[in-house]
Amino acid sequence: MTSQLARDLQTVTLYERLGGAAGIRRIVDGAVAAHMDNPLIGHRFAPYADLPERVEEIKWHTCDFFAAGSGGPDDYRGRSMADAHRGMEIDAAEYDAACDDILGTMKALNYDAPARGEVGEILKSLKPEITHQ
Repeated sequence: MTSQLARDLQTVTLYERLGGAAGIRRIVDGAVAAHMDNPLIGHRFAPYADLPERVEEIKWHTCDFFAAGSGGPDDYRGRSMADAHRGMEIDAAEYDAACDDILGTMKALNYDAPARGEVGEILKSLKPEITHQ
């Protein structure tokens, strides 16, 4: 017979396993820093290096999207991924580099392999929308 605690643990959302809003913010902060230093995609973030308010806005939208997509309590009300990235001509290699930054940040923050795997699957599902392929 399964205990109530075991059943409760099976229903914990990815959002909760990531540490809620604070955990997602740590991931986003680390990933954006990695993006800015990434030789393949850093040029996309370079124009914002001296605009901390714009970087903060990007982080806020990313946290909001990430929270909603991982089972957080609020609905995402921003633009679709296709609309948010329209005209940017992001290719598959750039997208993969961004995903590697996110998953690498999660590994550095000691998230377990199952959580990283779930985030990886979410990222994989978004690729066609963002690369417009």
